[in-house]
Amino acid sequence: MNSPAVIVHDSTLRDGQHAVRHQLDTDQISTYAAAADTAGVPVLEVGHGNGIGASSRQVGLSKTDDATMLVTAREAMPHSRLATLMLPGWATSTDLRSAIRHGVDIVRVAAHCTEADVTERHLGVIRDLGAEAQGVLLMSHLAQPEDLVEQCQRMVGYGAQAICIFDSAGTYLPEDVTARITAITSAVDVPVAFHCHNNLGMAVANSLAAVRAGARVLDACARGFGPGAGNTQLEVLVAVLERYGHPTGIDLRLVAQPADLAERTLMPTPPTIDSTSLVSGLAGVFSGFKKPVLAAAQQAGVSPWDVFVELGRRRVIAGQEDLIPDAINTLTLASMGERP
Repeated sequence: MNSPAVIVHDSTLRDGQHAVRHQLDTDQISTYAAAADTAGVPVLEVGHGNGIGASSRQVGLSKTDDATMLVTAREAMPHSRLATLMLPGWATSTDLRSAIRHGVDIVRVAAHCTEADVTERHLGVIRDLGAEAQGVLLMSHLAQPEDLVEQCQRMVGYGAQAICIFDSAGTYLPEDVTARITAITSAVDVPVAFHCHNNLGMAVANSLAAVRAGARVLDACARGFGPGAGNTQLEVLVAVLERYGHPTGIDLRLVAQPADLAERTLMPTPPTIDSTSLVSGLAGVFSGFKKPVLAAAQQAGVSPWDVFVELGRRRVIAGQEDLIPDAINTLTLASMGERP
């Protein structure tokens, strides 16, 4: 009865884009946004999988440009807040101004878990423009709790009004989440959020562990729509939170409708935990590497499992897909008894 409220941040129309190579169109965006709004989803995140300004040959060209995606979603949801993501280096202050002009209420500025310094300028710009500025640390499993605390404190000092850590590889177990969220919530005075991928099948359990450790915002996607094994499944998370007495403001019966809609209209098939997704989580490699690894491994005639293990050894992060051929070359030389 006294369980704290949890804000569910729906990233179906942003993180889900990774699963379809950023090819969602305006009809898909509008229809899903309207359904999520009707169900009472408080925040809907929209954009290219890698955020505004990221459409490129390197990480994938969007079918729909940033402004059109944002305007389409904004017009379809009179109640939900509109959010987007940006990564410094891909997006610029010009992209931020355009996004906020087109109705964005919340902008998340994301950086690798040890590089919070790159968010300083953009967090300040967002605050100056009157939107809510949030800081995100990607691949958070690559840093110890005390290091994440330091990075989070820096982002709060730069103006972040909330902090989110991403389990970008779906590699956490509940105790890993508890250690990190407990440390962060004890050190900052802004809301703490958690975003989980499902490579080990632990996304809902890990999200619940985050709430118990003090997180008050959880990310999720309808039907788990997302890269690799997908994300925390929105409708399941809402149901579990309700069972534990955490109010979300989302209608459990109505949230089944955007979930069904997402499966029917957004994705070829719902995400599953196959062997490639599993090794991605075990190796601690970003889930978005799945498709390029499978393609490159097939062409080279090597095991994708071995490629993921090698990439994990190299501690690769999103945007370093160009290291896949190097990893394959290392495996090929090793198989011939040669040193790379």
